[in-house]
Amino acid sequence: MIPYGRQDISQADIDAVIEVLTSDYLTQGPRVPAFEAAVAAHVGAKHGIAVNSATSALHIACMALGLGQGGLLWTSPVTFVASSNCGLYCGADVDFVDIDPATYNMSVAALTAKLQAAEAAGRLPDIVVPVHLAGQSCDMAAIGALAQRYGFRVIEDASHAIGGHYNGTFVGDCAHSDIAIFSFHPVKIVTTAEGGMAMTNDADLAQKMDYLRSHGVTRNPDLMSHSDGPWYYQMIDLGYNYRMTEMQAALGLSQMDRLDAFVARRQELARQYDVKLAHLSLTLPHQDHATKSAFHLYIIRLQNGNHKSVFEALRADGIGVNLHYIPVHLQPYYQRLGFRAGDFPQAEAYYAEAISIPLYAGLTDADQDQVVAALERAL
Repeated sequence: MIPYGRQDISQADIDAVIEVLTSDYLTQGPRVPAFEAAVAAHVGAKHGIAVNSATSALHIACMALGLGQGGLLWTSPVTFVASSNCGLYCGADVDFVDIDPATYNMSVAALTAKLQAAEAAGRLPDIVVPVHLAGQSCDMAAIGALAQRYGFRVIEDASHAIGGHYNGTFVGDCAHSDIAIFSFHPVKIVTTAEGGMAMTNDADLAQKMDYLRSHGVTRNPDLMSHSDGPWYYQMIDLGYNYRMTEMQAALGLSQMDRLDAFVARRQELARQYDVKLAHLSLTLPHQDHATKSAFHLYIIRLQNGNHKSVFEALRADGIGVNLHYIPVHLQPYYQRLGFRAGDFPQAEAYYAEAISIPLYAGLTDADQDQVVAALERAL
């Protein structure tokens, strides 16, 4: 079976983890801050806060921005459930903005119309979470301008997009957002086995996320009401145990050495797919002129209404295709919150046609040819 995604672990990665296992620190040592600094330097952000998953990063990002009971978070319906669940964790309400039919990212036109209606109704969102699906950035300049106009905060869910570009700079530099989130799950571009990171240019937000990931506890004298001695710490907020381990950070640091090569290979494979699949009745990924996708995923859309049969045929043929994602508003939990089929037509049309085919740095040209041949047979 050729999987849709797969980690790429080198001997250098293994040696980096072994070095930690034989050191004095397994958690809360020097590798975590070194990894944070490496990612921040690469993408051009001032601060990185490493945590045990991108879900945790989304949660503490919402908390740091003050989202709570009575608040409102909007995101895309075509994403993993964590992008919206982070709002529910804070006791806020959640709603969605339909996708652009070309990029599959949050539609700026739909967002603008929804904001105008929300302003008239007297309930604007506190936070908007645009999702950079498949590694292609949303139109962040437009979303940032709307944030200024309507007064909401922005968290970029860039879980797919480390190494991608928007308007000539790296995704994650927070030029048009308050916080950006990366994921380091094994199928992502860089892995720490499990893990995530919140990027920000705001020192106060970085400080809040720092203690929120560690039980709300601090040893920073500037944040404590008093000190009883050098052993002293204070719990100043209700935080969580979301810390990243030294082993994870060591793996991430080693992987960062190959980030550019990983992305370059993914982009090369995507270009090859563009050529090799051009003769088939498929809609291939669209690239906005302002973006350079990191290509976490290569998503095709079928044009002949045979979605399930093609998906099943590819799986039977040894091609580990997947679907990213079932629109969140169609999940039973969200249906119980009042969402219904028909609420977001573009997202539902996408779901009826989309398939993610194999794309990862270790995919060989021969593997790719197998994928193309299987698609030809399935169609």
